[in-house]
Amino acid sequence: MKKFILAIIILFSVVFFITRAAELQTIYETIQQADWRYILLAILVQGIWVLNFAASAYMIHRALGLTVQYRRIALLTGAATFVNVVMPSAGMGGIGIFINEAKQRKYSVIRVMVASGVFALLEYLGFAIVLIVGLVILFERNNLNAPEVLATVILLVAIGILAYMIYLGMFSPQRMGEFLAGLARLANRLLKPFIHREYFDERRAHLFAYEAGSGLKLLRKQPRNLILPAVLALSNKFLLMLILFLVFLAFNVPITFGTLVAGFSIGNLFNIVSPTPAGIGIVEGALALVLTSMHVPLAAATVVALVYRGIVFWLPLFYGIITFRLVMRPTQPRSSKLLHRAPALNEQLPD
Repeated sequence: MKKFILAIIILFSVVFFITRAAELQTIYETIQQADWRYILLAILVQGIWVLNFAASAYMIHRALGLTVQYRRIALLTGAATFVNVVMPSAGMGGIGIFINEAKQRKYSVIRVMVASGVFALLEYLGFAIVLIVGLVILFERNNLNAPEVLATVILLVAIGILAYMIYLGMFSPQRMGEFLAGLARLANRLLKPFIHREYFDERRAHLFAYEAGSGLKLLRKQPRNLILPAVLALSNKFLLMLILFLVFLAFNVPITFGTLVAGFSIGNLFNIVSPTPAGIGIVEGALALVLTSMHVPLAAATVVALVYRGIVFWLPLFYGIITFRLVMRPTQPRSSKLLHRAPALNEQLPD
């Protein structure tokens, strides 16, 4: 089964790169017109971002009682990014990389899933801080439009639901189980006319909540363990803004602080709230459009958007290809590295 999934991912990867070959060629030709000193500096900052991104995931895993190696987490985050882009899995393929790792190394699968949830929440919250500033700037300049408002509402709703579930897990696993069971019942009602059976087992919702609560309890007792991951999540956004600033310098395009923050905010917003993986084909247009609305010439805005995406999207994607190959190598199962675990419960959970 694992070989079959691997073959499917490789197939989707080939199709993805064939269909995007023209875009890569355009980015390459555009970069040739830039000042390479700033481009190389932007690539260096992107490398720091990759390390920073992995450090945030590493600290969250540690805070939930999982002893993991930073080097391994760095490989897993890269591979997860790659799979999320090339596979039409609504972002679940990346989590599957971590779940597969947990199974191989005998970690708690549920705690690994919770770590992914906490990681996503901190990343969203970090971006929300920057987004609010960007929206205020757009509002003051009378450039705030309905699509930006709608995308912001969708993002805030997602943040609210995720935060509520984590809050329940920290303070009341029983209520979290009831909440998840309610979602399972609703999903079963919607799916039953099509599959004529219950797809989700409500009992597993309570088992999930119990195990998740045991990990989140560590965060409730030691909330300081989330301070550093939160700082790293916020600093990730400043590193990306720095890359955008360096791209402006590379093409000698004048830029103000307000334009930089607003452009980054809207570009990254549609990177998150987008019907395409990682906002492919949408982020570039949205970023160029918002920059143009803030008096950046259309040609310059388009060039900046293309090269910026080339650095922050395509470079991590190529890194993800390498890391995906590394993490998919067979590994010898190891004993559990959980600092705190409920053995009896884990025996009831499926692999």
